[in-house]
Formats: sequence, C-alpha cells, structure tokens
Amino acid sequence: MPNGFLIATFSNADTLLGAVRAATAENFRIYDVFAPYPIHGLDHAMGVRRSRLPWVTFVVGCCALALALTFQFYTTVLDWPLNVGGKPDNSTLAFVPICFELTVLISGLATVAALFLRARLYPGKKEFLFVDGVTNDTFALVLRQRGDRFDLRRAWQILEESGADRIREKEVQS
Repeated sequence: MPNGFLIATFSNADTLLGAVRAATAENFRIYDVFAPYPIHGLDHAMGVRRSRLPWVTFVVGCCALALALTFQFYTTVLDWPLNVGGKPDNSTLAFVPICFELTVLISGLATVAALFLRARLYPGKKEFLFVDGVTNDTFALVLRQRGDRFDLRRAWQILEESGADRIREKEVQS
C-alpha cells in the first residue's frame, strides 16, 4: 500500500520552525522533521509528548532490586547458610553493593532495549532518507497524506508562504 508524503526543504532552522508552527496551526499532522543539528523549541512546536522511557527504567529497576534482594536472601539464609565470623545469616548491609549494581545494570539494559523497540531500530534495517543532504546542511519537513481529509493545495500554500526552498510529493511503499 503506497503512502504519500509532501516534503518541503528549507535552508535554515528559523524558516523550518516557522513552517512547523504554521502546519500545526492548520491541524496538519507532521510525519517527521529532519535537521542536521538539534533545534531548540522544535519538539514543542511539533507537539511531541514526553517520553515514557523513564517509567520503563523505574519499573524494571524496582523489579531488579526486588530480584537481587530475594536472590541474595535465598542463597545466604535458606539455601546455603554459612557462619562467617559470627555474623548473622541475614546481613542485609552486605547486600547493598550487589543490589545497586544489578539494579543499574538491568534497568539500563532494559531502557536501551525499550528504546530500540520503540524506535524500530533492529539489525539489518535499511535506512531511508526522504531528502538528500538532511544530515549535512538541509532542513526538511515531511507531511503524510492520509485519506481524503488532507488538503494538498492548502498544505502546499502554507509551506510556500513559510519560505520553503523546494516542495515535492513522494510515494513510498510500506
């Protein structure tokens, strides 16, 4: 099923930011914006929500902490109790370094895995750039044409008024 895209290129970040604001003001849904460097305020102008990755880190970290405490308690108290220097079997303070390290390790790995899954980054994926030069010196705004409600003429007019250097349509097989 082909997807239609309207791609506008810009020569600087200010005109791109103005075009993004104009497109969102007219209720056009922005598919993506490409820039060779981060632009302050672009996420807010696009209406991008905050990431939920910190919640993944927190939940997995709590589970890792519980797992580390349970495992250490089981091995030192229930499975193989050893009397070392007259210390009690459940010396919880000795568990702190291992619990900290396992919590950080497992939650960090889970965060990276969640990021890769959410961004659909996997081995063997072919890269696809809508416009040549977006990683060098070109700024691009991509609008997706979906259904009959997309007003192509109005979108084209908004992008021209915003100072786009070049506007073109592109069909992509999904």
